[in-house]
Amino acid sequence: MKKIGVLTLLWISSLGTLSAQGDARASAILDKMSTKYQNMKGFSANFTYGPEVSTAKKLSGTVIVKGSKFKLSMVGQEIYNNGKEVYTYVKETNEVNVTEYNPADEADFSPSKIYSIYKKGYKYMFKEEIKQGAQVFEVVELSPSGKNASVSKIQITVNKNDKSIKSWKIWDKKGKTTLFRVDKFVPNFPATDAMFTFDKAKYPGVEIVDLR
Repeated sequence: MKKIGVLTLLWISSLGTLSAQGDARASAILDKMSTKYQNMKGFSANFTYGPEVSTAKKLSGTVIVKGSKFKLSMVGQEIYNNGKEVYTYVKETNEVNVTEYNPADEADFSPSKIYSIYKKGYKYMFKEEIKQGAQVFEVVELSPSGKNASVSKIQITVNKNDKSIKSWKIWDKKGKTTLFRVDKFVPNFPATDAMFTFDKAKYPGVEIVDLR
């Protein structure tokens, strides 16, 4: 079974456990953003990701979230969390890894927690306000407090009007920057529980590696 790709790890790797600290404006922006997402029954989003360099090829992905459950689809890989098990499917090898889901061990950067990661393990500060067309966005920068964090910083860009996340930019320890941009967002998406469970019937010949 191949290891989970670097980009997926940026979604699901744990980035610290210390108390968060931040300035008042950044805290207000993040708190309002977090409240918005937590009050939803669920959501879906289409996004693009890749190096920030404008000439670099961008890849696409989708995510559906309902509470702690989610389905994340990125190039060559799908991750299902149905609240009991986590299935990580790799298209290239037609294999799926199955692990037990433990809420206590859920990583801070999983798709169902992207809107609340700032609450522990980070210092944060307001960076700037930018205008794109008729819309105004607020940029907040997060710096992990732990010495063993896998990234050096994260910038989250939030719509000033409705407090939705427009994008987030991640710097790794070597200075490489990856940009995730939300292209389409559907709040209160009517997700069914079946969407979060891997259906092996749809993947003929799939090899199941049960690690529970």
